[in-house]
Amino acid sequence: MDFYIHQKHNWPNFTWNSDEFVNLLSEARNLQGRLIGKMDSLGFELRDEALLETLTLDVLKSAEIEGELLNPEQVRSSIAQRLGMEFAGAIMPDRNVDGMVEMMIDATYNCFKPLTFDRLFDWHAALFPMGRSGIFKITVADWRKDISGQMRVISGAVGRENVHFQAPNADLIEMEMNRFLKWFNEDNKIDLVVKAAIAHLWFVTIHPFQDGNGRITRALTDMLLAQSDKSTQRFYSMSAQIRLERKEYYDILEKTQKGNLDITEWIKWFLSCLINALKATDKILIRVLLKADFWNRHSKTIINERQKKVLNKLLDGFEGKLTSMKWAKIVKCSKDTAIRDINDLINKNVLQKESAGGRSTNYELKK
Repeated sequence: MDFYIHQKHNWPNFTWNSDEFVNLLSEARNLQGRLIGKMDSLGFELRDEALLETLTLDVLKSAEIEGELLNPEQVRSSIAQRLGMEFAGAIMPDRNVDGMVEMMIDATYNCFKPLTFDRLFDWHAALFPMGRSGIFKITVADWRKDISGQMRVISGAVGRENVHFQAPNADLIEMEMNRFLKWFNEDNKIDLVVKAAIAHLWFVTIHPFQDGNGRITRALTDMLLAQSDKSTQRFYSMSAQIRLERKEYYDILEKTQKGNLDITEWIKWFLSCLINALKATDKILIRVLLKADFWNRHSKTIINERQKKVLNKLLDGFEGKLTSMKWAKIVKCSKDTAIRDINDLINKNVLQKESAGGRSTNYELKK
């Protein structure tokens, strides 16, 4: 039976028709070049801020795809610490946050180093520092064992499960991974962007770990995209775009894994997703430039650390409405102190009351 592509007799000899995606590849490559050029034209501090924004988004969204919600401030703080950046209001990250950040940074900042079993095991151990996925004990820093049955991706209620995918047997993983690593490290004939698409599909199909396969797959994708950029600095997030296109992603992944070894449609989807990710970076850049402009305009304004922390949250895209109660909660102060901080910034033309009425007073940055 050869229901899945890894069961085909000529697996993993993928085929594709490059004529069908040559225009998409050309557009992606053009956008990559323009983005790197745009970032090179920025000052050092602005480029660092854009890098911090992108890496934070990448880590948050890669975890979110798996249903794990990380603390954005912890992620941002962990990245800043590892890259030697100053970050006002830095807090101590949890070990699982540090582990996710360590993996993503190693994948990109050391993108030209060989991929090895030990490196993958180190990443896996960093993702699960307590040896558990939630409340369940799992095999860490080693291939899955399938002790309780074959690895399957399923959905639906118990008794009415829908099997989306079944991974190769555990006793085949070492052979499969030896073949994958040899190709990953030695095949230099394929365009690196196309190689990133193939590696993504290939690794997630092998599904070598008991948990964490999706996050490691996206780290490998970033690793090859960093090689294709010839830059260890990340200014766009594939994970964030996959999160936005999650349904389409799982649909094309399932269709490809249940199809034949012609993966042209998968590569086309991957390139379209990459193009969207590259275009979305403009939003990050605009926010970084607006933030820099804001602090330049208020460079001589006396602003305390509590105020600076909340203002940065507003500039980074604060969700919901800012009230005095939320202010007090964010900076861990009394409501009276929060109101004094807010009124001080209103008097300095930094904040203003929102024009829309309501049961409570909301505040926004003064334009």
